[in-house]
Amino acid sequence: MNSADSTENPLADGIAIAQGPASENSPLRLELVNITKRYNALVANDHVSLKVGVGEIHAVLGENGAGKSTLMKIIYGAVKANDGEIIWNGRSVSIDSPAAARRLGIGMVYQHFSLFETLTVAENIALGLEEKFDLAALSARVIEVSEKYGLPLDPKRTVYSLSVGERQRVEIVRCLLQNPSLLILDEPTSVLTPQAVQKLFETLRRLASEGVSILYISHKLNEIQSLCDKATILRGGKVTGVANPKQETTSSLARMMIGRDLPAYEHPAYQGEVKPVFSVNQLSLRSSDPFGTSLKDISLTLNAGEILGIAGISGNGQAELLAALSGEAPTAKDSISLNGQPIGHLNAGQRRDLGFGFVPEERLGRGAVPAMTLIQNALLTASRQGLVCMGLVSYHKARDFAKRCIEQFDVRTGGTESAARSLSGGNLQKFIVGREIMQNPKVMVVAQPTWGVDVGASAFIRQTLIDLSRQGVAILVISEELEELFEISDRIAVLAAGQLSDAQPVDQTNAEAIGLLMSGLQAANTSQPQTVVKTAEGMA
Repeated sequence: MNSADSTENPLADGIAIAQGPASENSPLRLELVNITKRYNALVANDHVSLKVGVGEIHAVLGENGAGKSTLMKIIYGAVKANDGEIIWNGRSVSIDSPAAARRLGIGMVYQHFSLFETLTVAENIALGLEEKFDLAALSARVIEVSEKYGLPLDPKRTVYSLSVGERQRVEIVRCLLQNPSLLILDEPTSVLTPQAVQKLFETLRRLASEGVSILYISHKLNEIQSLCDKATILRGGKVTGVANPKQETTSSLARMMIGRDLPAYEHPAYQGEVKPVFSVNQLSLRSSDPFGTSLKDISLTLNAGEILGIAGISGNGQAELLAALSGEAPTAKDSISLNGQPIGHLNAGQRRDLGFGFVPEERLGRGAVPAMTLIQNALLTASRQGLVCMGLVSYHKARDFAKRCIEQFDVRTGGTESAARSLSGGNLQKFIVGREIMQNPKVMVVAQPTWGVDVGASAFIRQTLIDLSRQGVAILVISEELEELFEISDRIAVLAAGQLSDAQPVDQTNAEAIGLLMSGLQAANTSQPQTVVKTAEGMA
């Protein structure tokens, strides 16, 4: 790794370095001074200042739309600031591109991986390197670096055969091979088991001990407290505070992020009749994707008034299961039933007619059409609510539906005519969830309800799902966020390698046991009781 006093080539392409004295204070790796970025009338970053020390793990916290991503892109050279100064190892620099950032010693691992499925680990890593390479020598380096930092990889394996956690290792090792002095990680644990998270943290702490500085973006406040030395909090594009996460509570951090206290979850017992509403019986489905996962004898029963959570690492059959449940991939007639009526052969629209609601994982593209207004997006699934008559759209009824959804579910937007893509991720998710709830479903399947959503919107959506279930609606939630599932679910099952474990009450299991099922280290039908500890500040 680069040492704290390493120097860069002042003539490197794309990097302008102003000669000047090194910092006389404690060594700083990176300093941002009054960084401002404007997009027409929108100010994404408003005079943001930030300091990251050598070997420091520094969190950047904020709601969706707070300016975190823009700030990271400025540091990485993907976006150019309008004003402000970047000081790197005591010298003012102008970073014009990601390639220039990498030459300085800045690496970034994005939340969504950029890997080619049909290429090997070594070939994918080679694509991210600028210097000439010999594939055999590179493979040897991959093995050496990956073993050194506890991220074992086989450079000859094809990416499509890797788990999500292993794919993340590829991205991190690709950065480490370039000897970064600063590593930027964007939501790095969103697809990992608890065990894999701990392993990642061990690696990050080791890198920090060797002098590598780390910028860490996450919505998981308990992770920030455990891992990070310092946190800079953004709200509305401005810095609202700098804190030592280990001396804060998740509530105080959330307060700095959203400007108010998070509401406590209310999880009352269901008072109605507990009866099966939705069931899946020995569902097997061959994946149409050559890199997908086929389903094998999936069975489950979903009762009125409960939330059944399905945990699992992405790529273990979630997409195939969602397609089968929603009607996008019709199955055998008797494989799925709603209120005792076989619906496996019905398409998505026919299932909606019977009271089936669905919130897909992908907000933009499947849950909503980016360029369409909220009125038009309301029509996508709610046309049956009197919004269309004799094939003609009632604009006024559609507008009123969208307006009521905006008001009832606290969607922050410019109005019903706003395009879906103009909303932040959390606000668009609230609109999509609200659109489904307003159709009074008997059963609702929700995929990744708070994926990439800030703590304020997450709390709202989770409480909304709990409240809906207590009204007698049967809800199935598929999520990779274990904390989320433990907060809202009555029972939890695990999907691994296309097979579903037995569902267990949340008070008879814990994150460690579920993590073992997710990683395949425990038999899928294990139902040994465990102990769960739940606190007001989240899951312990």
